Amino acid sequence: MTLWTDSGVVEAGGVPLEYACYGPDPSEALTLVLLHEGLGCVALWRDFPQRLAEATGLGVLVYSRAGYGQSGPAELPRPLDYMTREAVDVLPQVLAAFDVQKAVLVGHSDGGTIAAIYAGSVSDTRIRGLVLMAPHFFTEPMGLAEIERARLDFETGDLKRKMAKYHRDPEATFRGWNDAWLHPDFAGWNVADVIDYLRIPTLVIQGRDDPYGTMAQIDEVEDRSYAPVDRLELEGCGHAPFAEKPDQVLAAISEFTTRLIRIDAPEIAVA
Repeated sequence: MTLWTDSGVVEAGGVPLEYACYGPDPSEALTLVLLHEGLGCVALWRDFPQRLAEATGLGVLVYSRAGYGQSGPAELPRPLDYMTREAVDVLPQVLAAFDVQKAVLVGHSDGGTIAAIYAGSVSDTRIRGLVLMAPHFFTEPMGLAEIERARLDFETGDLKRKMAKYHRDPEATFRGWNDAWLHPDFAGWNVADVIDYLRIPTLVIQGRDDPYGTMAQIDEVEDRSYAPVDRLELEGCGHAPFAEKPDQVLAAISEFTTRLIRIDAPEIAVA
């Protein structure tokens, strides 16, 4: 399949954000909007967006939030409700900038949380479904311990050098994420109540060996959502299912979106 591609910068939240698009134009077809993790960006999705467009035949839109990748800077320190602000204040502007008509939000880690907050907080009939990879809705001690280890790696190890390959300001990118999660007041952070307001199908994907979160995170979605929930647990997989188990993830998303399109198709009247 030959895919149309585009990349550039779009303004949202008062900041220039880098983006890339694959497949049909967002104004013309169902679009998979990719929302990256707490240290992610456009480049760190690697070839997953292209493969996703090829596997589904749908459009894919990916962008870097403020303070990530080559996007403009974010104000620091980040507020402890930064994921809610991204969902409610910035994501609507991104969707509007690309004239998105129908979308599935595909979020990883922080991005999964942002996707769920948007769907549970904003009345938007354009959003037809959610794909949540390793989302988090509340803090867990083992996850916070891993984030503390990340801080040590950044300050004394190789993480800062690695991040500099992908982020304009790796120090600001890391501190914006890490300082928020390790703030004493963040230990009680919990946004699971947004799940109670989900009214669209959701696919949740979780690695069994994820050091940042347990199955309790996706149990919460399955237990609280009023809409259908599909669940994919991946053996031998950590925090990045799209990178560690791409074939299984692509197959699951393809099957999920095929069903969404079938549900969304207008009924044909029988004479």
